[in-house]
Amino acid sequence: MNKNIKLLAIIVLALGLFSCQNKTANKTTTESERVEIVETSSIQKEKIHRVLDFSSTLQGYENMNIAPSLTGNIEKILVDVGSRVSKGQLLLRMNQNQYNTAKISLASTKVEYDRIASLKASGSASQQAFDQIKAQYEQLEENTRFLQENTFVKAQFSGVISAKNYEDGEMYAGSPILTLTQINTLKALINIPEIYFPKIKQGMELEIFSEIYPDQVFKGIIEIVYPTIDPNTHTFQVKIKIPNAKEVLRPGMYITSKLALGEVEAIIVPYSAVLKLVGSNERYVFVNNNGRAKRITVQLGQRFDEMVEISGEGIEEGVELITVGQARLIDNVKLNVVKKK
Repeated sequence: MNKNIKLLAIIVLALGLFSCQNKTANKTTTESERVEIVETSSIQKEKIHRVLDFSSTLQGYENMNIAPSLTGNIEKILVDVGSRVSKGQLLLRMNQNQYNTAKISLASTKVEYDRIASLKASGSASQQAFDQIKAQYEQLEENTRFLQENTFVKAQFSGVISAKNYEDGEMYAGSPILTLTQINTLKALINIPEIYFPKIKQGMELEIFSEIYPDQVFKGIIEIVYPTIDPNTHTFQVKIKIPNAKEVLRPGMYITSKLALGEVEAIIVPYSAVLKLVGSNERYVFVNNNGRAKRITVQLGQRFDEMVEISGEGIEEGVELITVGQARLIDNVKLNVVKKK
């Protein structure tokens, strides 16, 4: 029995010593500093041809909802969806009762106006009587003109009827009867990062591309540079005018555009060196900061195949950018640079 007790005590003591040794070994391993093996490349500036790429959706240069200021029955719609119309062409005719009544009142008042004007000229009518009839006549004349324009509705510009929401004889109650769209000239609105605001000028030309016509290049011109910056997106908007005499392009088409800004110096790095924060659009790189990794948030610029332009605080010539092993890094981890390019 004593032998068994002594043997058990020896085993327990041995296990305790082994456990202490393991804890000491684990502590030593934990306390040793982590080192990551990486490769770096010295950042250099290069000359590039600055070209900005944007995407947008085409719109008719002018788009007008045909909605008369008079409610009532639609007497006749003279066009249909797809009809090509010229500026000044009659599009529809509303019920003419109000207009005809106004014409009769105008004609009657014109007779009285002419009579009092003659009497005034001979000294038989007062200035007050003349002023009253004159004001009445001018008011009726303006009202008749208004009723004429809204009874016989004409096209304000040449284009194509792109929507028709009523039929002859229906009661018009506010929603547009027709939509007129200009397609021989188109427009597009694009948003440009604020950093380029000083470089974008009215009259600059762009190249327009459509996937529908992969072998064709269309031309556009910056017509308006909007004067304010959106504080949420830090972009500003420009309006592009696109001649479309052959009407190959159509409103609603998706396009891309290229705007050349000339030759500039920029920092170009391997695209693989740039990392993306999961769940956001933030991009960052790691640089060698005296033997330790330093994380820097960057903005992407123009891309050139496997290379990309970057900018950010601390991104400058001579800085050692980590190009291999960066995916394993955390901020301030110690580096073992095995190769510099």
